[in-house]
Amino acid sequence: MADRPLRVLLDGTPLLGARTGIGRYTVALSEELASMSEVDTRAVAFTLRGWRRLRHVLPHGVRARGMPVAARLLRKAWLRSQLPPVELFAGPTDVVHGTNFVLPGRFRAAGVVTIHDLAFLDAPEELAPSDHELPRLVRRGARLADAICTPTNAVADQVAERLDVDRGKIIVTPLGVNPAWFTARPPDPERRKELGLPDKYLLFAGAPGPRKGLHWLQQAHEAAPDLPDLVFVGPGSFSVGSRSRHVGYLSDVNLRRVVAGASALVLPSRDEGFGLPVLEALASDVPVVCTDIPALREVAGNCASLVPYEDVDGLVEALRMAVSDPHAVATSAARRAHVANFTWRACAELTVAAYRQASTKH
Repeated sequence: MADRPLRVLLDGTPLLGARTGIGRYTVALSEELASMSEVDTRAVAFTLRGWRRLRHVLPHGVRARGMPVAARLLRKAWLRSQLPPVELFAGPTDVVHGTNFVLPGRFRAAGVVTIHDLAFLDAPEELAPSDHELPRLVRRGARLADAICTPTNAVADQVAERLDVDRGKIIVTPLGVNPAWFTARPPDPERRKELGLPDKYLLFAGAPGPRKGLHWLQQAHEAAPDLPDLVFVGPGSFSVGSRSRHVGYLSDVNLRRVVAGASALVLPSRDEGFGLPVLEALASDVPVVCTDIPALREVAGNCASLVPYEDVDGLVEALRMAVSDPHAVATSAARRAHVANFTWRACAELTVAAYRQASTKH
């Protein structure tokens, strides 16, 4: 194997929907892997509908593999055994990488799985009906994997303890920030009007869900009428009122503009594995207010205001400070110096190290 690139098969299914955290991770990782001579990257999609679209959303140099197959049926089978092995419909490979919690069944390939967080263990009742078997699937995949990737040390420690796996087979692969975020500029008046943005606004970027703490954010916002309007960006349905609005799912270019124009970005999550919007806002020199939980402490460094979960008064105070004194917590230089430590290239290099560790073990 030393005289040829390592053949890697990625689960590219997250590339097919609206891209929030995991989709953005998968596309950025695949783009970096495609530029690395030591790996030959292919991708497969586990879906009956839309699987043909995979070849149109993959970066240049990554080939689509596979055939239409229902993820639901595969997951049921993989709960019990390695059958059917992914090589059956995607061809021979050296490493299979489950990018989205689930490790596909394999025949001869080494297995790597990315576990982004353990929210599914803490609140299984919040899982979609199609994901009710996810806790068992992830436990089984973690046990069978030759290597596990996590985005933070906080998640790595949780995975080792709660899924009872050797900490030595977990490789931390922090996510990266696209360099375009460092030069992001607020929207001009015409674009601001087109997007329906107020002159000043607080911003939440991401998909809604019970663990995102939006009830807490809205409670704090309603308690402080002096704060700017609240804007939600992302796919899905948000509860909005007279001082809040949802501008929908935006292109990367428009997302950067909207983030750069915010008075502050707020991430009030009960649980996060990484919290990419935190770094993207800091790169754009926008103040960040987020929950004081292990992963966000790790990612934000000393550059964000951290508030205990569901502390309404604390959140109001932190938001007021961010609006009135945007550099109270960190200077522009400190923010950008911190974010510069997080690159997709580094993420890919650490991931390739995980592939090599897995293939050596297997």
